[in-house]
Amino acid sequence: MTTTSQRLATPVDSLTRIASGVSDFVDRQLATAPVYGTHYARLWQLTAQTVVGGKMVRPRLMIDATTALVADAPGPGIDEDTVVNAAVAIELLHYAFVLHDDVIDGDLVRRGRPNLVAAVAAEHPHGAMDSTNARAHLGGADPALHLGHTAAILMGDLFLSGVYQTIARLDVPPAARDRLFAIVDHTIGETVAGEYVDVALADGAIEPELATIVGMAANKTAAYSFELPLRTAAVLAGAPLAVEDELARVVRHLGLAFQLQDDLLSVFGDPARHGKDPNSDLREGKETALMAFARMTSAWAEISPLVGREDLSDRDAERVRAALEECGARRFVDGLVDDSLDAFREGCRPSRFISSRVARVLLAAADALEERQS
Repeated sequence: MTTTSQRLATPVDSLTRIASGVSDFVDRQLATAPVYGTHYARLWQLTAQTVVGGKMVRPRLMIDATTALVADAPGPGIDEDTVVNAAVAIELLHYAFVLHDDVIDGDLVRRGRPNLVAAVAAEHPHGAMDSTNARAHLGGADPALHLGHTAAILMGDLFLSGVYQTIARLDVPPAARDRLFAIVDHTIGETVAGEYVDVALADGAIEPELATIVGMAANKTAAYSFELPLRTAAVLAGAPLAVEDELARVVRHLGLAFQLQDDLLSVFGDPARHGKDPNSDLREGKETALMAFARMTSAWAEISPLVGREDLSDRDAERVRAALEECGARRFVDGLVDDSLDAFREGCRPSRFISSRVARVLLAAADALEERQS
């Protein structure tokens, strides 16, 4: 069996095997689904078509970090099958979050095409989608969208179950498996907390203070996009807990930068590249650092009546973007991204916890973030 000790970059064959592992999970569900009827089988077919795929950012980071950590440690390394299967678990968690997130945000588009909500709704015999934004129908007035939301929630639950099934089958010592379960639990808890605050901010239940918004952004993204892959890598490589904790501390800055940049791309990015509704955040009234800054300027008088409107037109969305530019909100958030990346790079200096090999992996992730357009 191949070990990871000779590898310093994510091998293409490993990425292919991760995709295959995810497909195997879906195929197993497809094989048993007909027992519960043709409608349920069709749901899994639509799930396979609309959910699976993507850049595998988190599995890439986990494999690269595991490779670097194993190379730093004495011993023969770790079986690559185990690393790949752990990466599959991380990707399944990503899909679970994506499915639930589309319901929470009322989105119908993912990666530039209809998501599972839209795909299920489109096949409903008695429903009619009369809006490009599903948020207006969260109460279930449209039966097609109600069924689509139900499908996404249930499929997300099943992908979440798949995470634990996959970890339970890993060929690792019992103590390592227990630690991996604890890491997943922590990741889900912190992400849920961040997502709840995100929605509470948008719905006006929490005061939209900048510190609250920044803290939410860190919790929402850092835990599962960066801490989870690195903590998992540390456990698989048998690294001390002090190394795991230091990696998590440092990478939190990168997670914040990622989420802040995501907020910028959602408003100012090219929808042809990021594949989402370009007005979704504005229509939802999402409270981001952009809005927190704008709220403190005279531009808020123009922005406030427009954001959070379900019928926000493209023309009014452009007015909001122009106002965010003119008041300095975009420049301010760009500065927060730069500050977070600077803090991250400072934390990546080689030390007794972070070797030069591991630092190279982390810095490569930051470089990819700076080049990101979607």
